[in-house]
Amino acid sequence: MNKLKELLLRYDTAIWVRVFGTMLTTTTGFMLRPFLVLYLYDKLGGSVLLPMVIVGLQPLMGILISLWGGGMTDRYGRKPLMLIALVIEALSMTGFVYAQSVWEFAALTILNGLGMALFYPAANAQIADIIPEEQRAEIFALLHTALNVGAAVGPLLGFIVFTKDPSFVFGISAVAFVIYALVVWWKVPETMPVKEKHEHSAVRQSQPFRIADHKTLFLITFFAIPVSLLYAQTEATLPLHLKTYFANYQSVLVTLMTINGAVVILLQLWIAKRTEKLNPAKVILVSYLLFAIVSYGYGWLPVLSLLIVNEVLFTIGEMMNGPHIQKAVSLLAPSEMRGRYFSIFGMSWQISKAVGPLLGGVLMTKFGGAVMFSCIGLLLFLSGMAQYRILNSVEKKRVQTSSDNVAVSN
Repeated sequence: MNKLKELLLRYDTAIWVRVFGTMLTTTTGFMLRPFLVLYLYDKLGGSVLLPMVIVGLQPLMGILISLWGGGMTDRYGRKPLMLIALVIEALSMTGFVYAQSVWEFAALTILNGLGMALFYPAANAQIADIIPEEQRAEIFALLHTALNVGAAVGPLLGFIVFTKDPSFVFGISAVAFVIYALVVWWKVPETMPVKEKHEHSAVRQSQPFRIADHKTLFLITFFAIPVSLLYAQTEATLPLHLKTYFANYQSVLVTLMTINGAVVILLQLWIAKRTEKLNPAKVILVSYLLFAIVSYGYGWLPVLSLLIVNEVLFTIGEMMNGPHIQKAVSLLAPSEMRGRYFSIFGMSWQISKAVGPLLGGVLMTKFGGAVMFSCIGLLLFLSGMAQYRILNSVEKKRVQTSSDNVAVSN
């Protein structure tokens, strides 16, 4: 009991609410995610590209409102944006229960993208508000672990339920978002400092947000796109690619996703603690190289045992990449622009999810899945080298600035 109490007191209540909400909503989300493309594939007459277009509408909406959404959370606070976003997500899931036509699916997917684009910049800025720098990678790792509880449990539940009654899964997801919103409303205070509101207002009035003034952020975001592009293919084209190798491709997909989630639950916090003292640029470079190997593996491995090894490598890569890249963004962001910085960085995911499924579908249709995944592997290798140079330079400047500040104070 004492150890449990110590663990609960280690983090702010807002963090535990986020952990609870993440586990709840990602469990229902992963009940849908592996099967949504296949569901749309069947609903839309066996078209490969049309489901990809519909799936891509969600992040496309995110791209359109990302800058606006990040600015809103810096202006009005974290809690209001989180609540609005969760309500929007609940409405979109409710709509999916009754949707039948292509246009209905498209509209609801856009609505879902709006909710996601509003929620994550506010929620991640909240972490930067309340968590000290040295603990942020650990917190992002904790949230990634919570996400993968859903990733481990959700696909198996989805495989059982979705094949019998897809509308039931959408309904469960809507209820999960409502519960999450109620807990946020009840237990999470506003975390944005009053001083930050004034700083944001002064910055907003004095000068516009120009790309040239935040070049490093945009470069980090640009070279993060191949990582999210790989993720986009695992959700969109990988199920169809596996179909060419395995008669029981659905169970193969569920097996891989369950292994991914289970390994993260077991090792994420341990890996975060083991790597927190290392140069983040080197950690992220290793993750990119692992992702490149994994992408080739998805393309060319037709044996389940080898795919399982490949999935373990993918999991190690994502456990190294996610917490450290998000920590890097949190350290780079000025305090009055945290929401906007996370919103801009989140565009790397939105861009990949918007164009990735369609691009992957085109390449897969013309050249096959193996060539498509090989192209992504090459992009990951090249972008990893570029990302290393950028982040290594940022880290050197940060260490130098800290040393200078210590020297001045002494």
